[in-house]
Amino acid sequence: MAYGKSTERMRKVGPYGVETLPQVLVDVPAAPAGCRDSLVESARLHWHRADGGDPAALAEEFLAAHGLDLHDLARPAPHGPRVCGAALYLSAAAGAHLTGAPTTTPEPAPTLPDLAVVVYHHGPTRRAPADATTPWWLGPWTESWTPRQHAAAVDAVRAAIGRGDVYQTNLVGHAAARYTGDPLPALRRLGALPGARYGGVLTGDDWAIGCASPETLIEVRDGTLTTRPIKGTRPATAAGRTELLDSAKERAEHIMIVDLERNDLARIARTGTVTVEDLFAVRRWCDLWQAESTVRATAADGLGLADLLRATCPGGSVTGAPKRAALHQIADLEPVGRGASMGALGWIAPDHVDLGLTIRTAAADGENLHTWAGGGITWDSDAHAEVAEAAAKTAPIRATLAGR
Repeated sequence: MAYGKSTERMRKVGPYGVETLPQVLVDVPAAPAGCRDSLVESARLHWHRADGGDPAALAEEFLAAHGLDLHDLARPAPHGPRVCGAALYLSAAAGAHLTGAPTTTPEPAPTLPDLAVVVYHHGPTRRAPADATTPWWLGPWTESWTPRQHAAAVDAVRAAIGRGDVYQTNLVGHAAARYTGDPLPALRRLGALPGARYGGVLTGDDWAIGCASPETLIEVRDGTLTTRPIKGTRPATAAGRTELLDSAKERAEHIMIVDLERNDLARIARTGTVTVEDLFAVRRWCDLWQAESTVRATAADGLGLADLLRATCPGGSVTGAPKRAALHQIADLEPVGRGASMGALGWIAPDHVDLGLTIRTAAADGENLHTWAGGGITWDSDAHAEVAEAAAKTAPIRATLAGR
């Protein structure tokens, strides 16, 4: 299969994985638009949970070793003239690992790393030709659970809420489909969907991730921390917009997550600086309306990348509240791991961090494409409505991957 990767010899770099010779950048989400055609890979780190250690600390150390010192995000350090920035991907399981939550659920795409950091500099690039030897074909989707099993999991969350174990838990389902041909054009189509603020592709050795996420997990610019949780979905019709705005259930679910995100930022912010803007603003993504809020704070002095990742990963809008209790329930109820979804993917620059939450995301391994979708469950959730909502979220993704 073709991933546009270099065929040149790869060199080991101590404990940090591999450093590669120049290769083509494939549209990393949140990378500067003016740089994308001139970015060349200079160093790469892959980490799996089985490797042990702290992925947040490894990412910060690796970036510092390659010219991006992110030990104090409030006061960016000077950087080398050849370093433009880096792609960073952290899986949902790696985020759960950072919190001490269970991560034993089997992964459907185990070739994907749990952490990938790729450093880039400017230079001449060469475009890898698409693999046109085999026509693109995408087979039928096989779900990781049936609608009945999904509905039963919703009822289990409601029972846990009734016992006082959690206030809300986000449930996510997975599906896989066999393919032949080159998956990169399909993943690029996904990244180009309307409203995909974090649209793009990240590739590795026999894996690729395509993202069409509209959701900001964490952004740091000029010492300001910003997260934009999305919670609440309806069809993008006039009636759907009115229904979303009038839904007491969706508003309560949304505000719970906004409170959780406020608490996450408060752990790494200057005291008293956390604010909420645009509460429950309704915006469009493809054929869906979504409710989004903006939470901001001023970064605490000495806040490094590792502490930023520990405080914000995994994102509250795809876990639940309280976060650790929700993660334990997720591990008990979801039949397979979340893979590339519900994690972090974006761009690390010398002067800012911009990571999207990997909703509306697909991944390719050597044989299958994988998608994930779900939603937040509260006491007022209806099991059949939650199953339908997850299907509505994944429908445009699957159609785009198939080329329809």
